[in-house]
Amino acid sequence: MNGVDHIGIAVSSLEETLRFYTEQLGLIHMKTEEVPTQKVKVAFIDAGNVKLELLEPLDSESPVAVFIEKRGQGIHHVAFKVNNIEERIQEMKERGIRMIDEVPRPGAGGADVAFMHPKAAHGVLFELCEKSKTEGE
Repeated sequence: MNGVDHIGIAVSSLEETLRFYTEQLGLIHMKTEEVPTQKVKVAFIDAGNVKLELLEPLDSESPVAVFIEKRGQGIHHVAFKVNNIEERIQEMKERGIRMIDEVPRPGAGGADVAFMHPKAAHGVLFELCEKSKTEGE
C-alpha cells in the first residue's frame, strides 16, 4: 500500500454537498464525472493531503444507494494507492482477505479499482486503487 488515495463519502445530492465543501469549508472542487460501472456520479475534492470522493447514486440499484438506505450518508470507503493491482489482489487473497473484486474494474479518474469485503476488514470497506501512468494524480 502506498498511502491513502482518497476517502469516499456517500451523499444523496452532489449539488447540495458540494456547496458545503467548497463554500463553507473553502476546499477545491477538482472535477465531477459519472462512473457507469458503479452507477454513481462522483466529485473529487482537494482536501490538502488527501482527496475526498463524493459519491451520488445514479439510481436505486447502485451499491451507494443501498448503502445510504441502510446507513445514511457518510463515509463509504477508504482507498489505498497501489502499484500492480493484480498482484495486490492476489496478495490480499493469500493473506486470507476476502475480496469483492477478484479482478480490477474501471473506477473514477481512470483508475483500476478492487474492493475488499468489509466483513474481512472489521467492517471497513477498503478499495485498492491503481492510477494509470498517463492519468497521474
